[in-house]
Amino acid sequence: MFNIGESLLKLCTDSGLYGLIHDPKALIMIAVACVLLYLAIVKKYEPLLLMPIAFGMLLTNLPFAGMYHEELFAGGHVHWDLMGGHGEVSPGLLDYLYLGVKLGIYPCLIFIGVGAMTDFGPLIANPKSLLLGAAAQLGIFMTFFVCYTFFGFTVQEAASTGIIGGADGPTAIYLTGKLAPHLLGPIAVAAYSYMALVPVIQPPIMRALTTKAEREIVMEQLRPVSKKEKIIFPIAVTIIVSLLLPSAAPLVGCLMLGNLFKESGVADRLCKTVQNELMNIVTIFLGVTVGATATADTFLQPKTLMIVCVGVVAFGCGTAGGLLLAKLMNKLTGGKINPLIGSAGVSAVPMAARVSQVEGQKANPKNFLLMHAMGPNVAGVIGSAIAAGMLLSMFG
Repeated sequence: MFNIGESLLKLCTDSGLYGLIHDPKALIMIAVACVLLYLAIVKKYEPLLLMPIAFGMLLTNLPFAGMYHEELFAGGHVHWDLMGGHGEVSPGLLDYLYLGVKLGIYPCLIFIGVGAMTDFGPLIANPKSLLLGAAAQLGIFMTFFVCYTFFGFTVQEAASTGIIGGADGPTAIYLTGKLAPHLLGPIAVAAYSYMALVPVIQPPIMRALTTKAEREIVMEQLRPVSKKEKIIFPIAVTIIVSLLLPSAAPLVGCLMLGNLFKESGVADRLCKTVQNELMNIVTIFLGVTVGATATADTFLQPKTLMIVCVGVVAFGCGTAGGLLLAKLMNKLTGGKINPLIGSAGVSAVPMAARVSQVEGQKANPKNFLLMHAMGPNVAGVIGSAIAAGMLLSMFG
Protein backbone atom coordinates (compact mmCIF):
# COMPACT_ATOMS: atom_id res chain seq x y z
CA MET A 1 0.00 0.00 0.00
CA PHE A 2 1.19 3.49 -0.82
CA ASN A 3 2.73 5.19 2.22
CA ILE A 4 3.09 8.95 1.78
CA GLY A 5 5.42 9.24 4.79
CA GLU A 6 7.91 6.70 3.45
CA SER A 7 7.74 8.27 -0.01
CA LEU A 8 8.49 11.75 1.33
CA LEU A 9 11.33 10.37 3.45
CA LYS A 10 12.82 8.65 0.38
CA LEU A 11 12.48 11.89 -1.59
CA CYS A 12 14.43 13.74 1.09
CA THR A 13 17.17 11.13 1.49
CA ASP A 14 17.63 10.93 -2.29
CA SER A 15 18.09 14.69 -2.64
CA GLY A 16 21.44 16.31 -3.29
CA LEU A 17 21.04 18.53 -0.23
CA TYR A 18 20.89 15.47 1.99
CA GLY A 19 24.04 14.20 0.26
CA LEU A 20 25.88 17.47 0.91
CA ILE A 21 25.00 17.31 4.61
CA HIS A 22 26.50 13.83 4.87
CA ASP A 23 29.50 14.59 2.62
CA PRO A 24 30.50 18.27 2.88
CA LYS A 25 33.67 17.61 0.86
CA ALA A 26 31.50 17.64 -2.24
CA LEU A 27 30.54 21.22 -1.42
CA ILE A 28 34.24 22.19 -1.42
CA MET A 29 34.66 20.65 -4.88
CA ILE A 30 31.60 22.48 -6.17
CA ALA A 31 33.16 25.72 -4.92
CA VAL A 32 36.46 24.84 -6.66
CA ALA A 33 34.55 24.14 -9.88
CA CYS A 34 32.83 27.53 -9.65
CA VAL A 35 36.21 29.26 -9.16
CA LEU A 36 37.56 27.53 -12.28
CA LEU A 37 34.44 28.56 -14.22
CA TYR A 38 35.08 32.15 -13.10
CA LEU A 39 38.69 31.96 -14.34
CA ALA A 40 37.56 30.49 -17.66
CA ILE A 41 34.67 32.89 -18.33
CA VAL A 42 35.73 36.15 -16.68
CA LYS A 43 39.53 35.91 -16.81
CA LYS A 44 39.53 33.93 -20.08
CA TYR A 45 42.16 31.41 -18.88
CA GLU A 46 42.08 28.69 -21.57
CA PRO A 47 38.25 28.89 -21.66
CA LEU A 48 37.79 26.31 -24.42
CA LEU A 49 39.12 23.58 -22.15
CA LEU A 50 39.01 24.98 -18.63
CA MET A 51 35.26 25.59 -18.89
CA PRO A 52 34.36 21.97 -19.82
CA ILE A 53 36.83 20.66 -17.22
CA ALA A 54 35.28 22.84 -14.51
CA PHE A 55 31.75 21.87 -15.49
CA GLY A 56 32.69 18.18 -15.51
CA MET A 57 34.09 18.69 -12.01
CA LEU A 58 30.78 20.28 -11.01
CA LEU A 59 28.71 17.42 -12.43
CA THR A 60 30.75 14.63 -10.85
CA ASN A 61 30.52 16.18 -7.38
CA LEU A 62 26.75 16.67 -7.36
CA PRO A 63 25.58 14.10 -4.78
CA PHE A 64 23.58 11.16 -6.11
CA ALA A 65 23.70 12.41 -9.73
CA GLY A 66 25.40 9.14 -10.62
CA MET A 67 27.12 10.46 -13.75
CA TYR A 68 30.61 9.11 -12.98
CA HIS A 69 31.70 6.12 -10.88
CA GLU A 70 35.36 5.71 -9.94
CA GLU A 71 34.86 2.04 -9.11
CA LEU A 72 34.30 1.25 -12.80
CA PHE A 73 37.92 2.27 -13.45
CA ALA A 74 39.51 1.15 -10.16
CA GLY A 75 43.11 0.02 -10.32
CA GLY A 76 43.67 1.85 -13.59
CA HIS A 77 41.63 -0.67 -15.58
CA VAL A 78 38.22 -0.55 -17.24
CA HIS A 79 35.95 -3.07 -15.54
CA TRP A 80 34.02 -4.07 -18.62
CA ASP A 81 31.98 -6.60 -16.68
CA LEU A 82 30.33 -3.73 -14.81
CA MET A 83 29.91 -1.36 -17.77
CA GLY A 84 26.75 -3.11 -18.91
CA GLY A 85 24.94 -2.25 -15.70
CA HIS A 86 25.54 -5.64 -14.06
CA GLY A 87 25.95 -5.46 -10.31
CA GLU A 88 25.31 -2.60 -7.90
CA VAL A 89 26.68 0.19 -10.16
CA SER A 90 24.63 1.64 -13.00
CA PRO A 91 27.06 3.46 -15.35
CA GLY A 92 26.27 7.10 -16.00
CA LEU A 93 26.76 9.34 -19.02
CA LEU A 94 30.27 10.44 -18.05
CA ASP A 95 31.35 6.85 -17.42
CA TYR A 96 30.77 6.01 -21.07
CA LEU A 97 32.29 9.26 -22.35
CA TYR A 98 35.35 8.73 -20.12
CA LEU A 99 36.24 5.64 -22.14
CA GLY A 100 37.55 8.00 -24.82
CA VAL A 101 40.12 9.31 -22.31
CA LYS A 102 40.92 5.96 -20.75
CA LEU A 103 41.51 4.32 -24.13
CA GLY A 104 43.59 7.27 -25.37
CA ILE A 105 41.13 8.22 -28.13
CA TYR A 106 40.38 11.88 -27.38
CA PRO A 107 43.99 13.16 -27.03
CA CYS A 108 44.94 11.52 -30.33
CA LEU A 109 41.95 13.07 -32.11
CA ILE A 110 42.91 16.45 -30.62
CA PHE A 111 46.40 15.97 -32.07
CA ILE A 112 44.96 15.47 -35.56
CA GLY A 113 43.34 18.89 -35.24
CA VAL A 114 46.51 20.44 -33.82
CA GLY A 115 48.50 19.04 -36.73
CA ALA A 116 46.02 20.49 -39.24
CA MET A 117 46.50 23.93 -37.68
CA THR A 118 50.30 23.78 -37.38
CA ASP A 119 52.84 25.12 -39.86
CA PHE A 120 56.11 23.19 -39.57
CA GLY A 121 57.75 25.50 -42.12
CA PRO A 122 59.85 27.44 -39.56
CA LEU A 123 61.11 24.16 -38.11
CA ILE A 124 61.99 22.77 -41.55
CA ALA A 125 63.72 26.03 -42.48
CA ASN A 126 65.80 25.93 -39.29
CA PRO A 127 66.28 22.29 -38.18
CA LYS A 128 68.38 23.44 -35.21
CA SER A 129 65.05 24.38 -33.64
CA LEU A 130 64.55 20.71 -32.89
CA LEU A 131 67.35 20.93 -30.32
CA LEU A 132 65.61 23.82 -28.58
CA GLY A 133 62.34 21.89 -28.50
CA ALA A 134 64.20 18.95 -26.97
CA ALA A 135 66.00 21.12 -24.40
CA ALA A 136 62.69 22.58 -23.23
CA GLN A 137 61.60 19.08 -22.14
CA LEU A 138 64.13 19.41 -19.30
CA GLY A 139 61.28 20.38 -16.98
CA ILE A 140 59.57 17.02 -17.55
CA PHE A 141 62.52 14.91 -16.46
CA MET A 142 63.65 17.18 -13.61
CA THR A 143 60.15 17.15 -12.13
CA PHE A 144 59.95 13.39 -12.54
CA PHE A 145 63.21 13.01 -10.60
CA VAL A 146 62.14 15.40 -7.82
CA CYS A 147 58.67 13.86 -7.38
CA TYR A 148 60.01 10.32 -7.29
CA THR A 149 63.05 11.02 -5.12
CA PHE A 150 61.75 13.54 -2.58
CA PHE A 151 57.94 13.48 -2.56
CA GLY A 152 57.29 9.76 -2.45
CA PHE A 153 55.43 9.54 -5.76
CA THR A 154 55.40 6.23 -7.60
CA VAL A 155 57.27 6.26 -10.91
CA GLN A 156 53.94 6.37 -12.74
CA GLU A 157 52.70 9.33 -10.67
CA ALA A 158 56.04 11.13 -11.02
CA ALA A 159 56.03 10.66 -14.80
CA SER A 160 52.45 11.94 -15.07
CA THR A 161 53.26 14.99 -12.95
CA GLY A 162 56.46 15.72 -14.85
CA ILE A 163 54.69 15.85 -18.21
CA ILE A 164 53.09 19.12 -17.05
CA GLY A 165 56.48 20.67 -17.86
CA GLY A 166 55.88 20.01 -21.54
CA ALA A 167 53.00 22.53 -21.49
CA ASP A 168 50.91 20.24 -23.68
CA GLY A 169 47.45 19.49 -22.28
CA PRO A 170 46.43 16.57 -24.54
CA THR A 171 49.80 14.88 -24.02
CA ALA A 172 49.49 15.28 -20.23
CA ILE A 173 46.00 13.77 -20.34
CA TYR A 174 47.10 10.93 -22.62
CA LEU A 175 50.04 9.91 -20.43
CA THR A 176 48.20 10.34 -17.12
CA GLY A 177 45.24 8.35 -18.39
CA LYS A 178 47.63 5.47 -19.07
CA LEU A 179 49.91 5.69 -16.03
CA ALA A 180 48.06 7.41 -13.16
CA PRO A 181 44.36 7.91 -13.98
CA HIS A 182 43.57 8.77 -10.34
CA LEU A 183 45.60 11.99 -10.82
CA LEU A 184 43.94 12.96 -14.09
CA GLY A 185 41.83 15.78 -12.65
CA PRO A 186 44.58 17.63 -10.74
CA ILE A 187 47.13 17.21 -13.53
CA ALA A 188 44.74 18.42 -16.24
CA VAL A 189 43.74 21.47 -14.21
CA ALA A 190 47.40 22.28 -13.45
CA ALA A 191 48.53 21.75 -17.05
CA TYR A 192 45.89 23.97 -18.62
CA SER A 193 46.13 26.61 -15.90
CA TYR A 194 49.87 27.01 -16.44
CA MET A 195 49.42 27.01 -20.22
CA ALA A 196 47.06 29.95 -19.79
CA LEU A 197 49.65 31.69 -17.60
CA VAL A 198 52.48 31.47 -20.14
CA PRO A 199 52.60 35.29 -20.55
CA VAL A 200 52.94 35.62 -16.76
CA ILE A 201 55.34 32.78 -15.93
CA GLN A 202 57.84 33.00 -18.79
CA PRO A 203 58.90 36.71 -19.05
CA PRO A 204 60.62 36.93 -15.61
CA ILE A 205 62.61 33.76 -16.39
CA MET A 206 63.50 35.06 -19.85
CA ARG A 207 64.77 38.38 -18.50
CA ALA A 208 66.68 36.70 -15.65
CA LEU A 209 68.58 34.31 -17.94
CA THR A 210 69.40 36.70 -20.81
CA THR A 211 71.19 40.02 -21.10
CA LYS A 212 69.66 43.05 -22.76
CA ALA A 213 72.21 42.75 -25.55
CA GLU A 214 71.13 39.16 -26.21
CA ARG A 215 67.46 40.13 -26.27
CA GLU A 216 68.20 42.85 -28.84
CA ILE A 217 69.71 40.43 -31.39
CA VAL A 218 67.94 40.60 -34.77
CA MET A 219 67.91 37.27 -36.57
CA GLU A 220 68.16 36.74 -40.31
CA GLN A 221 65.01 35.95 -42.25
CA LEU A 222 64.23 32.24 -42.61
CA ARG A 223 64.60 30.62 -46.02
CA PRO A 224 61.43 29.74 -48.00
CA VAL A 225 60.25 26.15 -47.55
CA SER A 226 58.93 24.26 -50.58
CA LYS A 227 55.62 22.42 -50.67
CA LYS A 228 57.48 19.17 -51.32
CA GLU A 229 59.45 19.58 -48.07
CA LYS A 230 56.26 20.26 -46.13
CA ILE A 231 54.62 17.10 -47.51
CA ILE A 232 57.63 14.86 -46.92
CA PHE A 233 58.19 16.15 -43.37
CA PRO A 234 55.12 14.61 -41.61
CA ILE A 235 55.62 11.28 -43.39
CA ALA A 236 59.32 11.14 -42.50
CA VAL A 237 58.78 12.16 -38.87
CA THR A 238 56.06 9.54 -38.41
CA ILE A 239 58.27 6.77 -39.77
CA ILE A 240 61.42 7.79 -37.87
CA VAL A 241 59.74 8.40 -34.50
CA SER A 242 57.58 5.27 -34.72
CA LEU A 243 60.57 3.08 -35.52
CA LEU A 244 62.67 4.55 -32.71
CA LEU A 245 59.88 4.83 -30.12
CA PRO A 246 56.70 2.89 -31.01
CA SER A 247 54.89 4.05 -27.86
CA ALA A 248 54.96 7.64 -29.20
CA ALA A 249 53.39 6.59 -32.51
CA PRO A 250 49.73 7.31 -31.57
CA LEU A 251 50.35 10.95 -30.65
CA VAL A 252 53.03 11.76 -33.23
CA GLY A 253 51.23 9.83 -35.97
CA CYS A 254 47.95 11.67 -35.40
CA LEU A 255 49.77 15.02 -35.24
CA MET A 256 51.47 14.34 -38.56
CA LEU A 257 48.29 12.99 -40.19
CA GLY A 258 46.54 16.27 -39.46
CA ASN A 259 49.50 18.21 -40.83
CA LEU A 260 49.53 16.08 -43.98
CA PHE A 261 45.85 16.92 -44.53
CA LYS A 262 46.85 20.59 -44.41
CA GLU A 263 50.02 20.53 -46.50
CA SER A 264 48.95 18.05 -49.20
CA GLY A 265 46.35 20.47 -50.57
CA VAL A 266 44.13 17.58 -51.73
CA ALA A 267 42.09 17.03 -48.56
CA ASP A 268 40.59 20.43 -47.82
CA ARG A 269 37.31 18.97 -46.57
CA LEU A 270 39.09 16.68 -44.13
CA CYS A 271 41.41 19.48 -43.03
CA LYS A 272 38.51 21.84 -42.29
CA THR A 273 36.63 19.09 -40.46
CA VAL A 274 39.47 18.19 -38.10
CA GLN A 275 40.27 21.88 -37.52
CA ASN A 276 36.71 22.77 -36.60
CA GLU A 277 33.91 20.23 -36.07
CA LEU A 278 36.01 17.27 -34.88
CA MET A 279 38.28 19.43 -32.73
CA ASN A 280 35.34 21.18 -31.06
CA ILE A 281 33.37 18.00 -30.36
CA VAL A 282 36.35 16.14 -28.93
CA THR A 283 37.38 19.16 -26.85
CA ILE A 284 33.97 19.14 -25.15
CA PHE A 285 34.05 15.40 -24.44
CA LEU A 286 37.68 15.52 -23.30
CA GLY A 287 37.22 18.46 -20.95
CA VAL A 288 34.01 17.28 -19.31
CA THR A 289 35.23 13.73 -18.73
CA VAL A 290 38.64 14.82 -17.42
CA GLY A 291 36.89 17.17 -15.01
CA ALA A 292 34.66 14.29 -13.93
CA THR A 293 37.66 12.45 -12.49
CA ALA A 294 38.20 15.27 -9.97
CA THR A 295 36.01 13.80 -7.25
CA ALA A 296 36.32 15.03 -3.68
CA ASP A 297 38.07 11.88 -2.44
CA THR A 298 40.67 12.10 -5.23
CA PHE A 299 41.17 15.86 -5.51
CA LEU A 300 41.25 16.89 -1.84
CA GLN A 301 44.56 15.21 -1.07
CA PRO A 302 48.02 16.60 -0.16
CA LYS A 303 49.31 15.12 -3.40
CA THR A 304 47.05 17.49 -5.36
CA LEU A 305 48.71 20.51 -3.73
CA MET A 306 52.13 19.04 -4.53
CA ILE A 307 51.15 18.62 -8.18
CA VAL A 308 50.03 22.24 -8.41
CA CYS A 309 53.29 23.43 -6.83
CA VAL A 310 55.72 21.29 -8.80
CA GLY A 311 53.76 21.94 -12.00
CA VAL A 312 54.88 25.54 -12.11
CA VAL A 313 58.46 24.42 -11.32
CA ALA A 314 58.27 21.95 -14.21
CA PHE A 315 57.11 24.68 -16.55
CA GLY A 316 59.81 27.07 -15.35
CA CYS A 317 62.56 24.46 -15.77
CA GLY A 318 61.35 23.71 -19.30
CA THR A 319 61.50 27.40 -20.18
CA ALA A 320 64.98 27.69 -18.65
CA GLY A 321 66.24 24.61 -20.50
CA GLY A 322 65.30 26.06 -23.88
CA LEU A 323 66.78 29.46 -23.01
CA LEU A 324 70.10 28.08 -21.82
CA LEU A 325 70.62 25.95 -24.92
CA ALA A 326 69.70 28.94 -27.10
CA LYS A 327 72.34 31.00 -25.26
CA LEU A 328 74.91 28.29 -26.00
CA MET A 329 73.87 28.18 -29.66
CA ASN A 330 74.17 31.96 -29.77
CA LYS A 331 77.79 31.71 -28.60
CA LEU A 332 78.60 28.93 -31.06
CA THR A 333 77.11 30.82 -34.02
CA GLY A 334 78.87 34.08 -33.22
CA GLY A 335 75.80 35.91 -31.94
CA LYS A 336 73.33 35.02 -34.70
CA ILE A 337 70.64 33.46 -32.47
CA ASN A 338 68.47 35.43 -30.09
CA PRO A 339 68.23 33.29 -26.91
CA LEU A 340 64.62 34.39 -26.38
CA ILE A 341 63.42 31.90 -29.00
CA GLY A 342 64.58 29.05 -26.74
CA SER A 343 61.78 29.71 -24.26
CA ALA A 344 59.28 28.87 -27.02
CA GLY A 345 60.51 25.27 -26.95
CA VAL A 346 57.72 24.39 -24.54
CA SER A 347 54.67 23.07 -26.31
CA ALA A 348 52.21 25.93 -25.65
CA VAL A 349 51.51 26.81 -29.30
CA PRO A 350 51.47 29.65 -30.28
CA MET A 351 51.44 31.47 -26.94
CA ALA A 352 55.08 30.76 -26.08
CA ALA A 353 56.23 32.01 -29.51
CA ARG A 354 54.21 35.20 -29.03
CA VAL A 355 55.85 35.80 -25.65
CA SER A 356 59.27 35.53 -27.33
CA GLN A 357 58.12 38.09 -29.92
CA VAL A 358 56.81 40.49 -27.26
CA GLU A 359 59.95 40.30 -25.13
CA GLY A 360 62.16 40.71 -28.19
CA GLN A 361 60.31 43.85 -29.29
CA LYS A 362 60.50 45.32 -25.81
CA ALA A 363 64.30 45.11 -26.06
CA ASN A 364 64.47 46.15 -29.72
CA PRO A 365 61.40 47.50 -31.57
CA LYS A 366 62.94 46.31 -34.87
CA ASN A 367 63.01 42.73 -33.63
CA PHE A 368 60.59 40.24 -35.24
CA LEU A 369 61.12 36.86 -33.62
CA LEU A 370 57.71 35.25 -34.11
CA MET A 371 58.57 33.00 -37.05
CA HIS A 372 61.96 32.12 -35.56
CA ALA A 373 60.24 31.21 -32.28
CA MET A 374 57.60 29.10 -34.03
CA GLY A 375 60.33 26.61 -34.98
CA PRO A 376 61.17 25.66 -31.37
CA ASN A 377 57.49 25.99 -30.46
CA VAL A 378 56.26 23.32 -32.90
CA ALA A 379 59.38 21.26 -32.12
CA GLY A 380 58.18 21.32 -28.51
CA VAL A 381 54.91 19.67 -29.56
CA ILE A 382 56.86 16.81 -31.11
CA GLY A 383 59.29 16.76 -28.18
CA SER A 384 56.59 16.49 -25.51
CA ALA A 385 54.91 13.65 -27.43
CA ILE A 386 58.24 11.81 -27.68
CA ALA A 387 58.91 12.41 -23.96
CA ALA A 388 55.48 10.99 -23.14
CA GLY A 389 56.23 7.98 -25.32
CA MET A 390 59.53 7.40 -23.51
CA LEU A 391 57.89 7.56 -20.09
CA LEU A 392 55.05 5.30 -21.22
CA SER A 393 57.50 2.79 -22.66
CA MET A 394 59.58 2.72 -19.47
CA PHE A 395 56.84 2.75 -16.84
CA GLY A 396 53.62 1.71 -18.59
